[in-house]
Amino acid sequence: MSETKKEKAPKNRRRQGPIGGGPGAMMPGEKAKDFKGTMRNLMAYLKAYLPAIIASLVLAVASTVFSILGPKIMGNATTKLFEGLLAMIAGTGGIDFDAIAGILLMCLLIYVISAALSYLQGFLLSGIATKVSYTMRKDISEKMNRLPLSYFDRVSHGDVLSRITNDVDTLSSTLSQGLSQMVSAITAIVGALVMMLTINPWMTLITMFILPVSFVLVSVIVKKSQPFFQKQQQYLGQANGQVEEMYGAHVVVKAFNYEEESERDFGEVNEKLHSSAWKSQFFSGLMMPVMNFVSNVGYVLVCSLGGFFTLNGTITVGDIQAFIQYVRNFTQQISQIANISNVLQQTAAAAERVFEFLNEEEETPDTETPVVLDKVEGSVYFAHVNFGYLPEKTIINDFSAIVKPGQQVAIVGPTGAGKTTMVKLLMRFYDVNSGAILVDGYDQKQFTRNGLRSMFGMVLQDTWLYNDTIMENIRYGRLDATDEEVIAAAKAAQADHFIRTLPDGYNMELNEEASNISQGQKQLLTIARTILSNPKVLILDEATSSVDTRTEIAIQKAMNNLMKGRTSFVIAHRLSTIRDADMILVMKDGDIVETGTHQELLAENGFYAYLYNSQFENGLTA
Repeated sequence: MSETKKEKAPKNRRRQGPIGGGPGAMMPGEKAKDFKGTMRNLMAYLKAYLPAIIASLVLAVASTVFSILGPKIMGNATTKLFEGLLAMIAGTGGIDFDAIAGILLMCLLIYVISAALSYLQGFLLSGIATKVSYTMRKDISEKMNRLPLSYFDRVSHGDVLSRITNDVDTLSSTLSQGLSQMVSAITAIVGALVMMLTINPWMTLITMFILPVSFVLVSVIVKKSQPFFQKQQQYLGQANGQVEEMYGAHVVVKAFNYEEESERDFGEVNEKLHSSAWKSQFFSGLMMPVMNFVSNVGYVLVCSLGGFFTLNGTITVGDIQAFIQYVRNFTQQISQIANISNVLQQTAAAAERVFEFLNEEEETPDTETPVVLDKVEGSVYFAHVNFGYLPEKTIINDFSAIVKPGQQVAIVGPTGAGKTTMVKLLMRFYDVNSGAILVDGYDQKQFTRNGLRSMFGMVLQDTWLYNDTIMENIRYGRLDATDEEVIAAAKAAQADHFIRTLPDGYNMELNEEASNISQGQKQLLTIARTILSNPKVLILDEATSSVDTRTEIAIQKAMNNLMKGRTSFVIAHRLSTIRDADMILVMKDGDIVETGTHQELLAENGFYAYLYNSQFENGLTA
């Protein structure tokens, strides 16, 4: 198939390009609807990597344990220094620098081991995160090819892209950093608590009093900030969607002088985004100052009580120094866990969106025993076809027609009559609700989709070209075609002359929107692509609508030669172009109301005659 058309949705929605951020982007604070269920799905997805994940988390615990020992050992050095100073004052001795040096070397060794273990676990988790994100994007990409077109009719491109980029990146980031940080923080809290208990239980009890106060304050802040984060996500999606839409249609915006209205609409959304964003950031920004205040209060109490115990000879000066470091570490890790819990909520929401996509209902599987035709004749039989994009709204009603091999069939009718819908059904972009479509006597469901679509060549009003050279864009019709065959197809489509006048000729690279050539030139390239594919059945949807009259005549001759011996379906808007069709199907409101040749239908003086004569009256015929 030479040209694949993104079908218009059954409901009115804006058309989005293949790139852009989008309405589906994740933001901090967005919660998963089913946190536990999503975590179970994520763990099942990570099952293959569990040994490596567990090993990296064990390394994180070991690294944290070694770092916890540091303050206690450093405290011993402080005690030695303090005792030496007292001895010097009393005149009974001096500072034992050798002992202090030995303690410092031991402390250095412990911190080096901790850093090495931390580096190793970070290396392992980074590798796992990269592999998981690669596998997840691969699964999403493969899933996209198995989804029905109806899914993309109801879901914006930006939302799908957001799942592949933003949501997968969020998961990858959490795997590479969040997991180890969470384990390290929990280990550090437990370790610091144990070390504080070994130093002095009463001072530890004061520190523990800080814990519930911290949790209460953090929960209040999170509760206040969460709604603003959710609004921020909502308004960010609206802003992204509007920017994407206006950018993709900037020519239309300019042509209709819509700049001021566009700026005003964006300004309204941007103001709402600004309001929710600064409120969410303000409340979340309160967390660290509040935690620091509580921590400082704890330091004051610990220092006061520690000084009292030192005077009583219960603990040493080094123990006070070590205890204060443990308190600082303890409170910092509580803040870290509060931040990570928010990240986990975001990660769960991202994972939920990814698994929602991966669990979407797929196209009906191809038959396990498909029909493979040695030779395609090209007969098509529409047998009492009924179809509607929505089950409760049927738009094709009891459609029946027999098309013989090699016939040229024109499908005409007013907008919304069902002409393009019939092509979608013929290509099996959608399955019929009831009835059947037979190709060479076989129900189209007896073929694989690839096998069925390989019989067709399609040229549509909307041209779809890619960010590649002209040569490769034409070669897309048959990937194994030689350069000579591509050039021959371009000549047959009357495209060779204009291609050679372009910079680099066939090697000229089209930009992302193919806007560096004209609309008519785009149409010629898609026709060349169809000719190269050498299809058995042709579908032409007003294929020459974007070229000038002289070029149209030349293309029409080439297309007439191409259609010889092939079944062809021509959706025509200018009725003068299908006078020589073997059969004309006149559609109205989803039904075939008239069938016959051009002359026969004019003689009937019915709906076709009305359409044909109205084009003369309005000067629309070529």
